[in-house]
Amino acid sequence: MFLDYFALGLLFFVAIVFFYGVIAIHDIPCEIAKKRNHPHSDAIHYAGWVSLFTLHVLWPFLWIWATMWQDGRGWGFSSLEHNQTKLLEQVNALSERIDALEKQQMAHASESIVSNDLVASTPATNKDDDNQGGNQ
Repeated sequence: MFLDYFALGLLFFVAIVFFYGVIAIHDIPCEIAKKRNHPHSDAIHYAGWVSLFTLHVLWPFLWIWATMWQDGRGWGFSSLEHNQTKLLEQVNALSERIDALEKQQMAHASESIVSNDLVASTPATNKDDDNQGGNQ
């Protein structure tokens, strides 16, 4: 008779420990998020409860979501933002250089057109003057 009650008590104890163990495990991503001051810690907590009712299908994704945020550097893309800013500055500098070179080229092209027009118009003017002088 004693063993029956002991087995029943042990069964309840194991069931309660298992129940609270599952709840404690499902709450690990939420605890990580709170420790890291994650901006979505409430959403991670609620999604953890949803994951509890879906047999922890979402739990690995919640773990990843919680661990991606770090308080000092955010999502970890600060170096990427720095590199993008640096690249943007380089592109702007190169654009300015291209604009300056295009202006130089246009100025040089217009000078050569003007000098060619002067050279071409000078002999034609002389011929016209000669023809006009000869006709008179």
